[in-house]
Amino acid sequence: MIKQVEFSLPQYSRGFHIITTEILNHIEELPEMGVLHVFIKHTSAGLTINENADPTVLQDFENSFNHIVKENEPFYKHTFEGSDDMPAHIKSSMVGSSVSIPITNHQLNLGTWQGIYLCEFRNYGGSRKLVATISF
Repeated sequence: MIKQVEFSLPQYSRGFHIITTEILNHIEELPEMGVLHVFIKHTSAGLTINENADPTVLQDFENSFNHIVKENEPFYKHTFEGSDDMPAHIKSSMVGSSVSIPITNHQLNLGTWQGIYLCEFRNYGGSRKLVATISF
């Protein structure tokens, strides 16, 4: 069987944000076993799984991505939507647009220190639409 729900996240500031609980709040109930697949319907934000305990990890991610993919590079052609737009597209391609997590005993089978991140790469990205699909 498959269940699917589409929902919107509120606007988040630029950076990395743990949204595991927010995703679970939009899902009625997890089956005993299966897979949760979450997809973001945007090209300037992404999803990933990483450290959920130390908030400095979120800051280090933001700083590292900004160091790797800089704004205002002279070779960017796609600049109409602002200096953060093209770097946001590149960053979102680097992290990806979806995550899949096993479900075991009605719970996400994440590691002890893992959480689902919204990677917001725009200064003013607005609300973000997600699609959560549970296969069981």
